[in-house]
Amino acid sequence: MAAAQTERGIPLSTISPKYLHTNSTSHTGPFSAIAELIDNAYDPDVDAEQIWIDKTQIKDMECLTFRDNGNGLSCDLMHQMLSFGHSDKTAVNGKHPIGMYGNGFKSGSMRLGQDAIVLSKSKNDQCVGMLSQTYLRKIRAKQIAVPIISIKKPEEKHGREMWENRASLRDILEHSPFNTEEELLTELRAIESTSGTKIIIWNLRRTSEGNTELDFTTENDIRIPCNDLDNSDTSVPDSNSSLRAYCSILYLRPSMQINIRGQKVQAQPISESLEYINTSYSYKPDVVKRKIPITFGYNKSREKYGLMMYHKNRLIKAYHRVGCQLKAKNWISVGVIGVIECNYLTPTHNKQDFGETNTYRNTIKSVATKLRDYSGKRRNNPSDIVPIEETVDERTDDDDESEETSGEGASGTKRLRRNCDEGEPEMHMSLRSSAAPTRENVERARKVLEAFRILTQKEQELVAHIENLNSKVEQLERENASISKEFEQKKAQVTELTNWKKEMQAHCNK
Repeated sequence: MAAAQTERGIPLSTISPKYLHTNSTSHTGPFSAIAELIDNAYDPDVDAEQIWIDKTQIKDMECLTFRDNGNGLSCDLMHQMLSFGHSDKTAVNGKHPIGMYGNGFKSGSMRLGQDAIVLSKSKNDQCVGMLSQTYLRKIRAKQIAVPIISIKKPEEKHGREMWENRASLRDILEHSPFNTEEELLTELRAIESTSGTKIIIWNLRRTSEGNTELDFTTENDIRIPCNDLDNSDTSVPDSNSSLRAYCSILYLRPSMQINIRGQKVQAQPISESLEYINTSYSYKPDVVKRKIPITFGYNKSREKYGLMMYHKNRLIKAYHRVGCQLKAKNWISVGVIGVIECNYLTPTHNKQDFGETNTYRNTIKSVATKLRDYSGKRRNNPSDIVPIEETVDERTDDDDESEETSGEGASGTKRLRRNCDEGEPEMHMSLRSSAAPTRENVERARKVLEAFRILTQKEQELVAHIENLNSKVEQLERENASISKEFEQKKAQVTELTNWKKEMQAHCNK
């Protein structure tokens, strides 16, 4: 089959179905994938007032559902949503869109499961679209196909003529959880608002033990199973394991109500939960004309602290420790939360970090300096009772300034941070926190760190090897299925020839 070409005869690139899985791996965890689908409802082109996230059972399949009461999608908008790299979102009434890459739905939905169906009602249209890896494998697609159907209002047309694009309808009925037209219509009617969108994701991602990646056993919440998290570190925020906690801080200025498992998320600006709040700090990047405000305050749960970095109202980095918060011995800024909205920075593809640019590094360095200033002022104010733990061997401000506050050298290369926040063994922390560390302790700690790094490297190599083996197993399974099918075809041919031979022999005997 010849490749599609431009008018000038230049071959066009195609998108392989395998890219759906590859693209989804940009999300290291399921919560960032869920956030992409929430963002789509929040953005001004949809402008939903509410979104409902739930787990449901459809024909013995566990499904994750997202339903909003936004503007809905026309058939053309549905096609754009299921296409790659299309994004023409603009600000509406001062509300800036979060989406910018035209990739959020594809990467997010395929990170959560292998298949997704989208049902939408807009002012003048009702439509259904499907993005399914299982479907593409079954039809042996060479490119990504997205069946889309639209339906006219029942009063305009009736019966089978009401659906448009019958080929897409046949594929959706055959390869989705809804196998009849009436079932599809029932799901559309389940969107109670005059307009809105419902996303259903099935064949949810599972762990090596066969359980779903997400834990639905907790009432009114969706969680990451405890055995997938390191519970030995009490400083791990609830937002790392609880979707309800994550959604409560997802937006700096909440304007859309999020409901999880039938219960509203109590969202509020994170600064409202702090004590000893100071809003007098600001930062002036070179790339903008106005100063960027920074809010500092003490968290009531002092184990959870760091910088909360937002972009266009959306949380990008949470509890990111900077400056003196990185040093294991220095408790001067323990419990301090900083909040900054960095619209001048560019988020990474998965909206979980910022690009490592000079502008970003300068921001971290400046915030770290202001963090130390705020913490010092709170500490030296005798009228305030600030939850700071005194230590015998505390560094001076001069020591703080001698190190890069962002954990990087002047050249921008990473330095080894002298702390235990990045996964160093607890033994190393206990060695450091002694009042007078000996050379023997330092050497022992260095050996422990080296052993830890070697184990981490071997673990990464083992994971890569397992993924490679899984890929080979999948390839062998596909080849085996192809050979089995070919064998059945040959077997049928042999049977047919045998029967024909018997008929001819019987005819000759006559």
